[in-house]
Amino acid sequence: MRDKELYTQILGIRSPWQVADVELSVEAGEVKVYVEQGPGAEQCCPKCGKVRPGYDRRRRQWRHLDTCQFKTLLVADVPRVECPEHGVITVDVPWSEPGSGFTALFEALVIDWLREASVAAISRRLGLSWNAIDGIMQRAVRRGLARRSELKVTHIGVDETSFRKRHDYVTVVSDEGGEKVLYVADDRGQDSLGGFYEGLTEAQRAAIESISMDMWPAYIRATLDAIPDAREKIAFDKFHVAKYLGDAVDKVRRTEHRALLAEGRDDLTRTKHRWLMNPRNMSPGQWRDFKSLRDSALKTARAWAIKELGMRLWHYTSRTWATKAWQRWLSWATRSRLEPVKKVARTIRDHLWGIINAVVLKANNGGAESINSRIKMIKVRSRGFRNKERFRNAIYFHLGGLDLYPAGVKQQALPT
Repeated sequence: MRDKELYTQILGIRSPWQVADVELSVEAGEVKVYVEQGPGAEQCCPKCGKVRPGYDRRRRQWRHLDTCQFKTLLVADVPRVECPEHGVITVDVPWSEPGSGFTALFEALVIDWLREASVAAISRRLGLSWNAIDGIMQRAVRRGLARRSELKVTHIGVDETSFRKRHDYVTVVSDEGGEKVLYVADDRGQDSLGGFYEGLTEAQRAAIESISMDMWPAYIRATLDAIPDAREKIAFDKFHVAKYLGDAVDKVRRTEHRALLAEGRDDLTRTKHRWLMNPRNMSPGQWRDFKSLRDSALKTARAWAIKELGMRLWHYTSRTWATKAWQRWLSWATRSRLEPVKKVARTIRDHLWGIINAVVLKANNGGAESINSRIKMIKVRSRGFRNKERFRNAIYFHLGGLDLYPAGVKQQALPT
């Protein structure tokens, strides 16, 4: 088989295009495949699809999959047409998407590598610049979002994740199971979450049954403004309540530890992690060793007992009984004479309605926390991001559950 016939087959070139020539440069380590249109080919405007007169031709080239060890380039003089409606415009070519300097098959290969490796590694292996790789990722995300069918969400989780230090965040909305990211927005203001709700239809907003989140006021206001009966659907997650109570216990411990050291006592020395550890994660031996501390008259032991009771109040199915149990807990916590615990109790009292929703609806933000952990891994692998646009694209790319490949290209198998 001659080289032109070979490349016609492996590139999938179809009429009116044909392989005109193949040029090998051993010195440059390149193969150039010249493609042209056959005589009499009609030109169509890519916007309206109507046959239009030719205007001129512009030479372009695209990076393709390597031929053995040689970098392979497609070269073609691409026609431009003159459309009365859309002006002078370049026609589409079947092997690449508009605006790309790569064939669809090459972009699919890069997409596969992006799933497995860092941008730096791909840059070294394929000889691509960071901007070129980022361009492929951007086009993949745009394709995926454009193809995504209408969202059908009933339970969602809302969380913020840090972009950089100094309180620089993005807002992430995910399905409750933490399977995929539905939406990413800059910052964590009311408009950040509001933008997600604005993109939903009235029917979609009404279909939402629970929104699991922390007690961030901006998220609460955005949800109350956009979702019907939101006050019965907003659920303040157990994870965040546990975090507030754990912090309170630790503050009590630190204060008491300083006071005991001043008296020459080391009761609380090196006990921090014992108080913060989930009892369910303790081995039988650890639980026995912890007994003398938790049964002691220490203020920290009392704060810990209050925290543990709060963590046992999430099993109710009746709103009435759940409310009574939490009110009894609030009574104990506010009378504890432990200021950090009392402060958390006031926060819980002000947000009790959302906590009861979480208890009764069995809603939790575990999925969003799982997504957050995976986002952190993306940041570590990428060694940070220059700007939020790249950060958002990376989140959508890896966690959006999107169809990322160019049209007509199926997922490629990575070389092993």
